[in-house]
Amino acid sequence: MDDEPSVRKVLTTLLLQAGVSCSAAANPHEALTMLEKTSFEAVISDLRMGATSGFDLLREVRARYPKVAFLMATGVDDVRVGVHAMKEGANDYLLKPFDIDVVLASLQRALERKHLEREVENYRQHLEDMVSQRTQELQAAMTELEHSHSATLEALGSAIDLRDGPTAGHSRRVLLYSMKIAEKLGGLENQLRTLGMGAWLHDIGKLAIPDAILLKPGALNAQERQIMQRHVEIGYDLIKGIPFLAEAAEVILAHHERHNGSGYPRGLSGEGSPVCARIFAVADSFDAMTSDRPYRSALSPDTARSVILSGRGELFCPEIVDAFLAVDEDARQLISAGSQTASINKIISGDRLGFDLRSGALTSRATQSGMPAS
Repeated sequence: MDDEPSVRKVLTTLLLQAGVSCSAAANPHEALTMLEKTSFEAVISDLRMGATSGFDLLREVRARYPKVAFLMATGVDDVRVGVHAMKEGANDYLLKPFDIDVVLASLQRALERKHLEREVENYRQHLEDMVSQRTQELQAAMTELEHSHSATLEALGSAIDLRDGPTAGHSRRVLLYSMKIAEKLGGLENQLRTLGMGAWLHDIGKLAIPDAILLKPGALNAQERQIMQRHVEIGYDLIKGIPFLAEAAEVILAHHERHNGSGYPRGLSGEGSPVCARIFAVADSFDAMTSDRPYRSALSPDTARSVILSGRGELFCPEIVDAFLAVDEDARQLISAGSQTASINKIISGDRLGFDLRSGALTSRATQSGMPAS
């Protein structure tokens, strides 16, 4: 493109003689019209053309035809402007009067560069497509794995309920209580899954306890109590070898430890016991006291809360007791109502769990806030 007919004729003739097919335009508008109608690999444009400028065409070509090479033609006095044109997106600049060998060499370099850019872009696109495909495959695999984990958890929990019929629903309730206590404490988002799985499977070791002891209607003697207490270690040994449950196994092992070190099996005290186990110990004690057992009737919730409060700082971690007492009655009623129907996988997978008091349904706060749930 050049506004001088003689310049257009000379360069067009030189290029055609060199075997390069080309067309000529007198101004940016004419050049853009030609680009719309015909596919071109490169544009050679004069820099100065009266009221218009080669920069006008450069901006349009770069915006609308990014794959087209662009060379700016300048006079000797405009070399700096030519360099500036390259900074603005031109591939090279040519000096007038034209030397056909220089023009062809510059044109070849520009076309090779554009070809390389297209190859890089194609590779980048291919890489993005490949990453996207792999990501979808990974997400599908993770979903399948999550379903497998969920089915495993449900099956193990059902086995516990079948084995210990009188306490059916206990595991779901203590799971929900534990989550609510953790929510009140705050700052435990990264440990909720471990807490949930440990709470759900805390009694799995009872599968190995004889019926005569597990279902005994009266108090256990010393030997029977010793056998019963082994359920935490049995449960730990059953679960610790399953990779996705390995951390939860620690909750199973430590859920009967006490704040003053009087618990079992290791006599851990204070913060020596995992925080998830300390949370669960309060939830488990409350639900055990407020549920009918073969050897006694349930206590009232107020009585059970009083017992837990009296053990604050002795049997139970003070901060966790305070968080437990802050769980309101509406939440406790919903926990009781959801003890048979709440989805274990949804509870455990939620980033933060809450209760929709208006509908009475267990919900994920991640969903309520518009954030994607896990």
